Formats: sequence, C-alpha cells, structure tokens
Amino acid sequence: MKNLKPLQTATVLLVILFSTFLTSCSDHENETNETLNALESNAILLQSDTDALLFMLEEEKLARDTYEFLDNQWSLNQFSNIKKSEQSHMNAVINLLEFNNIAYTILPYGEFKDKTLQDYYNLFVENGQISQSNALQIGATIEDLDIVDLQEYIDHTSNASLVSVFESLKCGSKNHLRSFVTVIETIGDTYNPQFLTEEFYNQIISGNHETCNQ
Repeated sequence: MKNLKPLQTATVLLVILFSTFLTSCSDHENETNETLNALESNAILLQSDTDALLFMLEEEKLARDTYEFLDNQWSLNQFSNIKKSEQSHMNAVINLLEFNNIAYTILPYGEFKDKTLQDYYNLFVENGQISQSNALQIGATIEDLDIVDLQEYIDHTSNASLVSVFESLKCGSKNHLRSFVTVIETIGDTYNPQFLTEEFYNQIISGNHETCNQ
C-alpha cells in the first residue's frame, strides 16, 4: 500500500500536465483559426471593391493624361513632376488588381471607358490650353476630385489592402493639391474647392507636406 502513493501522485501530475497541454493547444488553435479567418476575410474582395479599383485606375489615369497634355502645353514643373507620381498611383492600383487576378484595360492616352471621366478630360484639355492659370486650376480640381472619391471608397470598404492603397493615394493627392494651390496663390490667384468641403480643404492646405507610403 505504501508504494501506491507515489504512483497516484505521479498519475495526478501526468493528468494535470496533459490537461494543461490540451488547453494550451486548444487556445493556440483558436488563435490560429481566428488569424486565418481574419486573413481570409481580408482577402475577400467584394464586387464594390473591384469596381472601386477599376474606377480609380481610370481616375488616376485621368490625372496622368491631363498633366501630360498640360506639361506639353506649358512646361511647368508641377505637371512634369506630378504626372510621374500619377503613374506610380496607377501602378499601385494595378498591383492590387493583379494580386486579386482582376482583369483590367488601360486605353491609350486621352481615352477612357468611363463617360464622366472622358467628359472631364475633354473639358480639361479644352480649358487648360487657354492659359497657365487655367491649367493650374485644373490641376487643383483633379486632386480635389481624387481626394473626395478615394475617401468615399475608403469609407465603404472593409478590405484592409484596398484601404491601405487608397490611403496612400489620398496622401499623395493631398500633397499634389498643396503644390498646385501654392503656385496658384504665388501668381495672385485663388482656388475654391469644387468637391471638398471648405473645412476639409482648409485642413489639407494648412497641413505640411506628408511622407506617403507609395
């Protein structure tokens, strides 16, 4: 009988250790499953997200194509530099589209599938060649529109990858808007926001140049 006590104690210890091991494995498995579920949820791209990416690809193209035209017309540094940035914006959207195996088409310069964007381009080209002042106003207007549309899509998606890309593009557009407005005010003109609220516009203009993850 005296030899049974150590055996019973050892058995109890084994049971405790085994139970702790099972609990630990179970907790770890739950955490892993939660992480996987979060990743899977984030990987799901809704149709609205796809539509947002395809539209923003063309809207960034609108900026690039318009600045290309205005750069050829006026040879201003703003258009020369920012058109390159708009190409990088397009590339960021393209990367996300390709990662999700979404087909896309990029039409030649000055051509757009979206009728509204095509109308904008035609109007910008027509008015932008009248004067440098007009051209700069158009640059600010494009960035104004871009920020509003990006924010709208950010507010209506739960996809972290899309939010990350669009936040980066919005950051760049805010810098571009500041750049255009600075030159506009330097030549004695003013820019009145066409799409942004006065409050949001003033917040952007009063802010400093931002370092964007692009």
